Amino acid sequence: MSSLVAMDLKEVMAVNLRRIRHVKKMTQEELADGAGLSVRYVGAIERADVSASVTVLGRIAEALGVEATDLVKRTTVHSHRAR
Repeated sequence: MSSLVAMDLKEVMAVNLRRIRHVKKMTQEELADGAGLSVRYVGAIERADVSASVTVLGRIAEALGVEATDLVKRTTVHSHRAR
């Protein structure tokens, strides 16, 4: 069973956010600017220190050019793409 299954949604979002941001070759600063957030807040979300509101989730998704569901989708650790 995947370790992401045991994670809460806040942790799933943290892992997905960091992964997608790296794939898009964006820094936390660039993401924060694009989403209208502080760099500290983006970092806190990536560490799963805070839970993002659905409004913030949407702003982050838009800044990354992905669907909001991509940020909260549970995936397996061993695959690059869900199903």
